[in-house]
Amino acid sequence: MTNPELLSPARDFEQLIMALTYGADAVYLGGLRFGLRASAGNFGSDELAEAVNLCHNHGAKTYITCNSVLNNEDVRCLPKFLEEISDAGADAVIVSDIGALALARKYAPSVDIHISTQAGVFNFESAKALYDMGASRVILARELPLYEIAKIRENTPPELELEAFAHGAMCVAISGRCLISNYLTSRDANRGECAQPCRWKYSLVESTRPGAYFDITEDNGTYIMNSRDLCMIDHISAMIDAGISSIKIEGRMKSAYYAAVITNAYRKAIDSAVAGVPLPDVWRNEVNKVSHREYSTGFYFDAEGPGQYHGDSMYRTDCDVVAVVEECDDEGNAVLTQRNKFFKGDTIELLTPNNEPVSFVADCIRNKKDQEIDSTAQAMMELRMKLPVFAPKYSILRKRRKCFIEKR
Repeated sequence: MTNPELLSPARDFEQLIMALTYGADAVYLGGLRFGLRASAGNFGSDELAEAVNLCHNHGAKTYITCNSVLNNEDVRCLPKFLEEISDAGADAVIVSDIGALALARKYAPSVDIHISTQAGVFNFESAKALYDMGASRVILARELPLYEIAKIRENTPPELELEAFAHGAMCVAISGRCLISNYLTSRDANRGECAQPCRWKYSLVESTRPGAYFDITEDNGTYIMNSRDLCMIDHISAMIDAGISSIKIEGRMKSAYYAAVITNAYRKAIDSAVAGVPLPDVWRNEVNKVSHREYSTGFYFDAEGPGQYHGDSMYRTDCDVVAVVEECDDEGNAVLTQRNKFFKGDTIELLTPNNEPVSFVADCIRNKKDQEIDSTAQAMMELRMKLPVFAPKYSILRKRRKCFIEKR
């Protein structure tokens, strides 16, 4: 079986480091303009070069997002940005606009061109046409079932790479092209400023009865546009069989912890699929230990799609991060940075790259003065603990929740 690329998100350096540490083959990230995640941390010009070098030092590739809807002013400024990412050594630029594709060929000729899912590639003729125009990869429309993807693979040049999402948030719009946010909040989703109005609860108001709200219901809820999250961790072999060469994790608006856990789990899922062995349940359970909405398999097995989740727009998670490892010796004596409060006697789970999580009891917690303490009350405080195994830098300590639901 072909070994596909695992592609993870990077909103900032913290998320980037976690994605690389936990097994990403490539990352995608944005500059300060032209991307579809304007409120992510993103990277300035000097930071882009630093991020690319960091990726290359880890043996990973770097793809730069340039896939927003471009106006005339954007087009005038784009050549300078393309030259910057070329000078930085980026491996590819992600575009959705044909003009941006042409400019990328001119101003960044050494950088591969990937066609964004925003371009809505639904068929092999579109894919072939984009390949003829200079694209080395197309990121397929999210609405495609696997049998359609297989047809695209059969009818396109083998040199053309196919990328598809395997995990993360989905939206009510076709491949992310939505105007609801712009209409309701003047924040344009197609220019990276989505306010996510599809996640809101809506009611009807009759014009002569101001203040009298009537629920809009479908099934048992009023969140009529709220999409389920995508999760294909049990179906990586099917994605590879369909001809997908890059398996993508959505999440540049998510936490560094999310990038670590989901990258780690899908690294194991891909490796298991390639080896032809079943994925152990421990890795399947990992996807529930990050903040997420109700999961589905998207459109991959049903052209009618996953359906919306109408009950609420809650995020669910089993765990909270309580600390991150800064250093650790071979005996497990570790220096940590606190991320959430926990107590002496709590059962803690230790997650390290490429290893199954290990549970242990926090029977001794010390502060930076090496004084024993009962709880980690101060935000980002330095801690010292004896861990059950050696844990490299950026290993994660987390605690199971009593209530697995959080609202955002």
